[in-house]
Amino acid sequence: MAGLLCKKRRKAVSDLQEEGKNAINAPMNPSTMDIHPEDTLLEENEERTMIDPNSKEDPKFKELIKVLIDWINDVLVEERIIVKQLEEDLYDGQVLQKLLEKLADRKLNVAEVTQSEIGQKQKLQTVLEAVHDLLRPHGWTIKWNVDSIHGKNLISILHLLVALAMHFRAPIRLPEHASVQVVVVRKREGLLQTAHVTEELTTTTEMMMGRFERDAFDTLFDHAPDKLSVVKKSLITFVNKHLNKLNLEVTELETQFADGVYLVLLMGLLEDYFVPLHNFYLTPESFDQKVHNVSFAFELMQDGGLKKPKARPEDVVNLDLKSTLRVLYNLFTKYKNIE
Repeated sequence: MAGLLCKKRRKAVSDLQEEGKNAINAPMNPSTMDIHPEDTLLEENEERTMIDPNSKEDPKFKELIKVLIDWINDVLVEERIIVKQLEEDLYDGQVLQKLLEKLADRKLNVAEVTQSEIGQKQKLQTVLEAVHDLLRPHGWTIKWNVDSIHGKNLISILHLLVALAMHFRAPIRLPEHASVQVVVVRKREGLLQTAHVTEELTTTTEMMMGRFERDAFDTLFDHAPDKLSVVKKSLITFVNKHLNKLNLEVTELETQFADGVYLVLLMGLLEDYFVPLHNFYLTPESFDQKVHNVSFAFELMQDGGLKKPKARPEDVVNLDLKSTLRVLYNLFTKYKNIE
């Protein structure tokens, strides 16, 4: 498995290098598309990039924007901040500041409100430096800067938000391999020329290249799969010790916890309280209902003093055994001595 992972990593790096080479070598052709008048005001050899209007209608691109906007609004609900359009609402650093403070649980030393362009860029610089301090140690490639964010460059803003969502393990499901066609406009010898480049916004490359911290379960799966059955057996014994009180029994961890019902009931048993049935779906039918249940169980865990699970609710629902084991092992660690 380790060898296969290495091959995948090498292929991912190779793909990225090839994509970069193609972007560099993309031929510049005389402009054949409609370009906004502002984008034609270029000096000789000056270059400007923009999203191909047709590309904005791509379902994955639209889904990515919607998922990120919903996520930001969910994180900032207590701040009474509502984001409607990423470029217009995030460019001045105000919302980004609140988002980072909430995610990282820290306060940034910046002016609360500033109207001047200089003040906005200074705030943005402070916020982005804090973001970079978090991301760089984990190997993230920084694809944005103060000028691109303040200039309302949607691609830069999306790269930044995707990185934050993945770093903080946001409980959202990003569409895989969402991409957008970028039009590069350059003025040469008085004529506008264009090139089209594909910009990938989400990919599994980040995970393949080890951007997430590894833990004991990564080691267990990669190097000691023979011990996996022992861990599963111990966890099954633990959960059944409590679920049996409700005449419930678990034999398959990844499938029987995937809809979140057993997780919610287990938390009630471990903390000795009744969970009102209107708080979760006892017989969930849709993916969203299952995610709701698992997310609710995670909230109960945090209320019980546990740290926010590293696993995403979506991963548990998608039958990811490693994620399910992480969640159950945290419960086992805290509650193993409870009768």
